[in-house]
Amino acid sequence: MTENAHSADNQQERLEIKYWLVGFTDGEGAFTVSILKNPTSRTGWQVFPEFIVTQGAKSKECLTLFREYFGCGKIYINKRFDNHNEDLYRYCVRSISDLRDIIIPFFKVNHLRTNKSKDFDFFSEIMVLIEKREHLTISGLTKIANIAMKMNRKVKPKFLESPLTIRRTPVKTEKR
Repeated sequence: MTENAHSADNQQERLEIKYWLVGFTDGEGAFTVSILKNPTSRTGWQVFPEFIVTQGAKSKECLTLFREYFGCGKIYINKRFDNHNEDLYRYCVRSISDLRDIIIPFFKVNHLRTNKSKDFDFFSEIMVLIEKREHLTISGLTKIANIAMKMNRKVKPKFLESPLTIRRTPVKTEKR
């Protein structure tokens, strides 16, 4: 076997895994942005973006492929205490620089094919705002929270219910 043939095999294999990573993310992945209370931050809130892929214990080895391919992120176990018979594992990328430099460029070139692509677009938009440091102001946090609400969310971010962000309409008094 010539070296070129071996190189061609590696290129084909790498191409195939890209397609697999995209498809798997379409089915089992998520791009999320949470806004959490953090008394040590300037605003009292912290923006927490992450890329997650979940899998049951029987198939957790596939999460290693994500970690090896991207060269970043960690795999965490979620012990289950519900009606499932196995624990849930999550591959998570939380580092802003890894999200910006590795995850987002990958999915900008290798497009998701489900509705998850919209979540990715919103996620990317939020990451641009973080890069511009807008998450360090209340107005920037409000902008981020409103974009995050467009993502596949079931619960309104607590930040939007905070007294800091609830608009109070002034009571008009009549002049006599």
